[in-house]
Amino acid sequence: MTHATLIRRDARAGHLPVALALADAGVPVLPLRAGKVPFGNCRACTGNACGGRPNMKTPGPCTCPRPCHGWAAATTDPAVIGSPAWTAVWRRAAAIAYHPGGAGVTVVDLDDTDAVVWAREHLPATRTVPTTRGEHWIYRGAMESRNAVRPGVDIKSTMSYARYLGPGTGTTTHLPAAVRALVDKAPAVVRPRPVVASVPGGGGACPHRTPVFLERGIAMAEQRITEARSAVHATVYRTFLAVLSTHGRCGCLTEAHMARLFAAAQAKGETARHCTDAWANALTALGM
Repeated sequence: MTHATLIRRDARAGHLPVALALADAGVPVLPLRAGKVPFGNCRACTGNACGGRPNMKTPGPCTCPRPCHGWAAATTDPAVIGSPAWTAVWRRAAAIAYHPGGAGVTVVDLDDTDAVVWAREHLPATRTVPTTRGEHWIYRGAMESRNAVRPGVDIKSTMSYARYLGPGTGTTTHLPAAVRALVDKAPAVVRPRPVVASVPGGGGACPHRTPVFLERGIAMAEQRITEARSAVHATVYRTFLAVLSTHGRCGCLTEAHMARLFAAAQAKGETARHCTDAWANALTALGM
């Protein structure tokens, strides 16, 4: 993001020219809608039916011309960014986002004043960008992304996106061990427990195994996550809770269903860790 830091936003010019300038500097970009979240998948990609973007954790064959699949849709290809499908979305975009890991940088997202004060005391100075409530500290080098590594601090790099809020000030310095340690010291990932339970009544066919009924429930859950305009973390948790309370006690849910819900959440910017934690917390809340 060395050259991209010199690119300034101009609200009068719209988002597309800035996005193209960023892409020219090697920064993969994508449009964001209101609520600071990516646009939802198109109908052909809903529920990750297309297999997902090749850049996602599980590579897929998606060749959709639209900016589906959240951060994985970020690109530096000007032909894609300026294509009719993307241009129509840029006209409705509320902001520009970029894939930090794809640009070879890591963003330490400081969400409030206390987090900024902590960073100034514990992290080496680097290029900083003011945000609505805090600051983005940008370091040269990519790493694993992780939210809530400490109060008010998120790490955004690989498999994540960050809003582009202007060039900021200062010199971009190399990613320090102190930032990597924030992820290394984070609590271990809680692997979701398999949902295994007997069929209600002790026998007979489970009504949830009716393909149409179960598919409708999973599709509705995916849609609820995809269309979340704000509070994505809470939406993901509540959706997982609702799915498990309806389908989790009779053994209907499979790993394939879990993968679909996790993919929908990650397309909205959630990390794999947050998905796993939300699922585990939902299981705990239901006593499962």
